[in-house]
Amino acid sequence: MSRIRITGGEWRSRLIQVTAAPGLRPTPDRVRETLFNWLGQDLSGRSCLDLFAGSGILGFEAASRGADYVALVESSRLAFAQLQKNAATLDCPRLALFCCDALKFAPPEARRFDLIFLDPPYHQGWLERILPRLDAWATPEALLYAEAEAPLTRLGRWSVSRQGRAGQVFFHLLEPT
Repeated sequence: MSRIRITGGEWRSRLIQVTAAPGLRPTPDRVRETLFNWLGQDLSGRSCLDLFAGSGILGFEAASRGADYVALVESSRLAFAQLQKNAATLDCPRLALFCCDALKFAPPEARRFDLIFLDPPYHQGWLERILPRLDAWATPEALLYAEAEAPLTRLGRWSVSRQGRAGQVFFHLLEPT
């Protein structure tokens, strides 16, 4: 078990427990700080989807910065159990947790999202596999954040507007074209 900290917003510096689930690699502090500098620190009025939640740190960061609704989707029961514990300590009604495969996720009340975080397991083709579902989940002006094992230029109707690299991780902010 390790811990990572929330880097900004209402819960700035709060530590989150991270379980040692296979393949789990929480987004590093430096990358999250860059991402939320790109997005702006205030996410009020936005609805967010953390599709491969893992530790939940991206979703927790969004909620900490005022997002109206944050759905965290995780398929690993081990990681999901820790997500539930962390969400309980934050005691935030704007967080909604779902234990299911990303391809089977169905947002409640056909909700659509303004910001979608995609940090899937590497080398399994997840970004390509979920691409057909993104339009059903995204608002017309939704932004995507994607981490991948290689640089991206686009994902469906979204094009990379900003990107960076941290070690083996390529991270991207994508905007609709």
